[in-house]
Amino acid sequence: MNAIPTFPLAKYIDAILNFFTDNFSFITKAVSEVTKIGLDYFETALLFLPPIVMILLITALTYYVAGRGVAIISFAGLLLIWNIGLWDATMNTLSLVLAATIIAVGIGLPLGILAALNDKANKIVMPILDFMQTMPAFVYLIPAIPFFGLGKVSAVFATVIFGMPPAIRLTSLGIRQVPAELIEASDAFGTTWKQKLMKVQLPMAVPTIMAGINQTIMLSLSMVVIAAMIGAGGLGGEVLRAIQRFQPGKGFEAGLGVVILAIILDRITQNIGKKYK
Repeated sequence: MNAIPTFPLAKYIDAILNFFTDNFSFITKAVSEVTKIGLDYFETALLFLPPIVMILLITALTYYVAGRGVAIISFAGLLLIWNIGLWDATMNTLSLVLAATIIAVGIGLPLGILAALNDKANKIVMPILDFMQTMPAFVYLIPAIPFFGLGKVSAVFATVIFGMPPAIRLTSLGIRQVPAELIEASDAFGTTWKQKLMKVQLPMAVPTIMAGINQTIMLSLSMVVIAAMIGAGGLGGEVLRAIQRFQPGKGFEAGLGVVILAIILDRITQNIGKKYK
């Protein structure tokens, strides 16, 4: 027998989750409704145009942002996705990733700016980010279910928590890496902290911030596949279904769809960041 009493950590965590679900369910329901509307909007917009038109539009965007090579890969990859019948699932996944990324960046950028401008805030935020990035991805699915139930909204919640740390960390890093000479020059001209932030620090930090957004998108894509376990659907749902039915070919097709989507989003965000260097 263990002579040392066991610390009831699991009971405390369960009690905390029960407290929040019992007393703040009206907030989670409101957030759930707004998030669901946003997801439906993204999915409807992405599926509104015929697939071939969307493929041409995305190809044109990649050509403009990332060049001919990436445009050719995007065109061929999206045609393959359409051909093997995964277009709707891909657009479903893309809508979830876009929604999660917008929320993660919307929260992450202000926190990153706060951590960059305030040393005390930085000392608090960074250990939390370390904790978030080392926690296994599956664990984020657990609190999502009691707060939002099964479905896409829970998937977005888990994806936001999992994908947000790079946006915060690299925003803070980008602002802190602005050369001291530029800061001193702006101070010499009598700029306020808001002017310095908006006209000097943020513009100089854009490449690093875009790297953070890029990493947020990549993590969101990986989490979307895992979140299929709680009803996210999309390409992740196709992978999960293939595993359950032991259809390795179907699973590979869905996985390839995720890879193609990841390449397109990665190259677009990388090249946007390069344009600001």
